Amino acid sequence: MNNQQNTTNINWFPGHMAKTKKQIGELLPLIDIVYELIDARIPESSRISDIDSITKNKARIIIMTKSDLCDLEETKKWVKKYESEGHKVILANLQDNFDYKEVLVKTNEISEEINKKRQEKGLKPKEIRALVVGIPNVGKSTFINRLAGKKVANVGNRPGVTTNLVWLKTKLNILLLDTPGILWPKFENQEVALNLASFSAIRSEILDVDEVAIHILNKLSKYYPLILKSRYNLETFNNEETVEAYETISKKIGAIIKGGEVDYERVSNAILNDIKNELVKNITFDRI
Repeated sequence: MNNQQNTTNINWFPGHMAKTKKQIGELLPLIDIVYELIDARIPESSRISDIDSITKNKARIIIMTKSDLCDLEETKKWVKKYESEGHKVILANLQDNFDYKEVLVKTNEISEEINKKRQEKGLKPKEIRALVVGIPNVGKSTFINRLAGKKVANVGNRPGVTTNLVWLKTKLNILLLDTPGILWPKFENQEVALNLASFSAIRSEILDVDEVAIHILNKLSKYYPLILKSRYNLETFNNEETVEAYETISKKIGAIIKGGEVDYERVSNAILNDIKNELVKNITFDRI
């Protein structure tokens, strides 16, 4: 990435996100545990930048979603990093009969102290109240539905499906507070913004689709040349050869317009949709 790209700022802070932060602050005294969901393919870029100030000193479990789509070898390095910082971390494939037992075990570890004090007072174990928080399109609603054992939250492969804070009951004696996906007011680092756009955490209108597609090709060339070759028929990719690369991809996918010219927009959208539709997977863009 060049210096100009690194200093670019993207402002995107819809009103419901500002409202969400305010509401979380008001409800935080009721919360026992925070479930922080992040995308296993971008374990750093997909973390809310001010998560610590939002959740204060509440106990937290980091749940890395979409583990079936990540590069496990690289993502596990992030698991170790976050565990070394004192967090409980779970790798989760929410789509494939997600086993919530590990979530329950780690939740119980945290809630034991709460209920121990209640037991000393002769009180029954309390229903644990958990805040579910994360960026858009990280799988919060799917996670909640798995814990609830039924559909109680809307699911969509696009940012901005949940727009209000909602309390939801589960079959596990855990009351969940669902929140809209939160992003920070400004991306100081263009790399983070492009990573988020690559995995549909930012609406496609926020960044130029060609810029995002080129970012994906650069990442594949650097870390996953075999995927680049098999999917796009490219041995390598660099920004200076973008036109030639697009010509090659356009021939492979039939993105040709009248007169035999390359349909550049269609090529860029195809690259983004390959990740969105899970045709390009086993990738992790954030590196330690």
